[in-house]
Order: sequence, then structure tokens, then C-alpha cells
Amino acid sequence: MTAHEREAASADGGRSTEEERAAEEERAVDQALALVGHQPRAGHRPPEGPGATRSKPPPSSPVSPPSAVSPPSPSSAASASAGPESRPDSGLTPSSPARSAQTPGAAMPSAPAPSSPAPVVSPLAAPAPAADSASSRSHGGSSADRPASSPHAHRTGSTAWHAARALAESLGRAAPLAAHRLPLDRALGHVLAEAVVALTDLPSFDTSAMDGWAVAGPGPWTVKEGEGLLAGRGSTEPLPDGQASRIATGARLPADATAVIRSEHAHCDEAKRLLYAGREVVQGQDIRPRGQECRSGDELLPAGTVVTPPVLGLAAAAGYDALVAVPRPRVDVFVLGDELLTSGLPYDGLIRDALGPMLAPWLRALGAEVAEPRRLGDEAGALRQALVSSDADLILTTGGTAAGPVDHVHPVLAEIGADLLVDGVAVRPGHPMLLARLAEGGPCLVGLPGNPLAAVSGLLTLAEPLLRGIAGRPAQDRYRAPVPQEVHGHPHDTRLIPVVHREDSVVPLHYNGPAMLRGIAAADGLAVVPPGGVRSGTEVEILDLPWASASPWTEGCFT
Repeated sequence: MTAHEREAASADGGRSTEEERAAEEERAVDQALALVGHQPRAGHRPPEGPGATRSKPPPSSPVSPPSAVSPPSPSSAASASAGPESRPDSGLTPSSPARSAQTPGAAMPSAPAPSSPAPVVSPLAAPAPAADSASSRSHGGSSADRPASSPHAHRTGSTAWHAARALAESLGRAAPLAAHRLPLDRALGHVLAEAVVALTDLPSFDTSAMDGWAVAGPGPWTVKEGEGLLAGRGSTEPLPDGQASRIATGARLPADATAVIRSEHAHCDEAKRLLYAGREVVQGQDIRPRGQECRSGDELLPAGTVVTPPVLGLAAAAGYDALVAVPRPRVDVFVLGDELLTSGLPYDGLIRDALGPMLAPWLRALGAEVAEPRRLGDEAGALRQALVSSDADLILTTGGTAAGPVDHVHPVLAEIGADLLVDGVAVRPGHPMLLARLAEGGPCLVGLPGNPLAAVSGLLTLAEPLLRGIAGRPAQDRYRAPVPQEVHGHPHDTRLIPVVHREDSVVPLHYNGPAMLRGIAAADGLAVVPPGGVRSGTEVEILDLPWASASPWTEGCFT
């Protein structure tokens, strides 16, 4: 095969992968929404061709859970995840149980209808391997199969990473928050529910763009006596031909004025009565004409725009005192684990809590309103009470998502009748993450693994797109960037690796194990590495972080 043929084959393979992924996301979203009370979109077909796009469910559609949940027919949108978390240096796992090979996009047989109430299952999960490695407190492994009576028996497999993100965002858009009219001083960080339409021309009259002289006709000009024209003054007398008047920036231009001459571009005679221009004067120069920026009725900002300080300024200039906006989603963060310290150095098996201090500001950077994180330890009763009493729009838990002796998230969700929508994601780090809905009309819950970088993975995989959907924020633009070196991947799962931007590429960082934060603390984003890894020069999808890194990177962080 020639080099040209190899390149063509590689391009065809890339298109095929994108098409399969898009179809996978479509199936995942349809199955999940069907589980929570929606029907698949009429006439739905997987995207066809490399340029195909996919539609999203109507944002106004209500979410209404069924009274009893049974497993829908799963597709191959997800593959089972097995084995411990990836090692920080190589990115590869020790040998894992064998997995059955499946053709991407191929449908699996439908599950038979149960004769008795079925356990809550993930609608997107593929069957689990016959055996799996034991869970650990660090949430670095998966649970082994358990008998049907076990509260963990419903844990059947993992959802593909792209499908999990698509599901989370679609779930949020199916149940958006109600919009409110907010005064400008309370609207920062909210999302516009209605377009901002100009209520007046901007500017609403002809104004001077510079300090100087307003002039009429050709020069030289006789300078009018007095303090001149100042901003904020009312109507002015017409300026006769051959006359000039001092004028301040933003002042209303007198009728019949033809131009403004900047102070530094003209001079007066000794009597300060005749004004001479130092350069040619062009009609209309340094004048902001009425309606230059917009006309009354023009759409300035569409619905879905995040309200930033400049948005507030534009709205005020356009005549608004309040904006109709979707409020920031309220988020409760429950930190689990008796082994966590809130201050001082680790000792006697106790460790510092890294997630409590990290998650609240991260969620605020994503546009959420976050209560102070609550520390619940390893008490199942405390977790149950916290969940049923929460009035948040989204709940995040940290740790306890595996199957250890004090991992209570799954049993408590089962006890309170939650719908488990995603139970594990085929991604490293972070595969024990989960997504559940607590009750009809109730909040969703994202269960994050306890390891810090694994929790970041869960935050970006499930919580961030869910928050974006709830708040009505626009879909995140996807972009890709090349890596300048080979990047090792997990044999079966997607891998998220901290990276920094370097010119036109992204460079992976060291310290990317599930328990490490040193890499992500220096990163601009996360590279989405497909199963098997990528070769040097390959473009990978990038997830940007909601801030720019404030510190320089040392060579020790680079792979």
C-alpha cells in the first residue's frame, strides 16, 4: 500500500469512527430519555455521512419517570469496564478479564421482561465480565459479580464515555430550570432565557467620539465663547456654518455640525478666536452617528448567552433594568469518608480532603451556585438523610461509588428508589462514576469516585454537561489538537490526560494517575485519548478547563 493509500485509509477510518460515535450518542440519549419517560424522536436514524449532524431533544420537554423501571434493549453504546485504574506513567492497566468483541453500533439482544420488579439498571450498560477485580477504598477498581439479593447486584457494566456525556447534557435539557426576571445587579452568571433586543438606538443621538471642537463647514472657524458642549447636557442650538464650539467626548453634537476635530489636531490664533486644522477635515470624522451600534429592535444577544459583566453593560446601555434569565443551578456537595482530614498533615492512615476545597469553586466556575460542602463520613444514614432532604438542582457525592464495605452510595440510592441512569463509564481515570435521578421532579445525583483526578474526570464527564443542560447554556464546541508524541491509551476505555497548549498542539503532562492532582493543576485542559492510544501527530479532542492556568509549568510536569 502506498503512502497516499495509507493516508486515505486512515481518513476513512477516522470518518467511520466519528459516524459510529455520533450514532452511539444518539442511541444512548434515546434509550436514556425513554427510560425517564420520553419516546425516541420520530423518524430517528443514525447520522449518515461524515458531515451529518444530530438533533437534540426539545428543551421544554418535561421529564417524568416511570413507576417501575425495567432494562431497555441496550445497544453496544458501551463496553464493560474491568480492571484497576490506569497507572500514572504508562496509562495502561494490568491484564484485565477478556471482553467479547463487538462491532461498534451493533445492537444486542433485548432483555426479557421480568416477572417481578427488576433491579434498577443503567440503560446504557453492556453486560459485565464474569469476574472483576475487587473494589478498593480508593475507588480504583470495579466490583465483582454479586448475588441478586445484594444491593450492588444491579451494577451491570459501563457506559461509553461520549455516550455518557451526551446523556447527561440531554437529561439536563429535558428538565431546564424555570426562568426569572432578575435585576441587572443580580443577573451575573445566569443564562439569558430571552434574547436581548435593543430598546433604543445606540447611541440614541449623534455624539462626539473625541474631546475637541465641533465644527460646521470648511475652516478656519470662529470659536464660540463659553464652556462648550458637555456630556449629559440637553438639546443644543444649531451650529452656524463657519463656527466651532468646544465639545467633550460623549456630548450631544449640535445640529448642522459636520465634523469633530480632535484637540491635538488643531490650534487657535493668539486671540483664541480663529481655529485652524492641522490636517484635512473629512465630513463626519470623529462623530458617532445615531444608531451606529444598533437600531431599536435589533437583537443584541440571543437566548442562551451567559450573562457576563460586558453583557450587563450592553443591556444597561440598551435600556434594560432587568433580564429574563435562567438562574444558576443550585448544587449540594456531600463529601464521604471517615479517613479525610480538613487541616494539618496526614497521619495514621488519615489523608487530607482534596475534593471539598476543589469542587465548590470549580462548580462556581461552571456557573453553579454551591452550598458549603458537607462532610458525612461513612454513615449510610447520614447520606440517606442528606439526599432526601436536599432542595438542590444537582447533588454531587465524592467517594463511595465502588463496592467496598463502607461504599454506601449504591445501597442508599436503591433504598430511596432512585433511577440509576449511568453506572460506571468506560473512561480512565474515573470509571466508577455514576448518574442517578432521585425521584420524580427531584434532583439528579452525580457520584464521583474518591480519587481526586478520577473525581475531576467524573465532574467533566457527567456534572458539567448536566449543569449546562439544566441552565440552558449553549452546547460546548468540540475541537481537536494534535499531540507531538505517542500517547498510550487504555486497551478498552477512553483515557483523559491533562495537557497544556503549546503553539498549535497540546502536550501531555506527567502525574496523571487517578489519585494525582499535580498534572491537572498545571493544565489548560484534558485530552480525550481513544482506546488503544494515539500516534504522534494525531489530533485528539480537547476538554478546556473553565479558567486559564495562573502559574508557569516546570519541565517535570511534561511527559
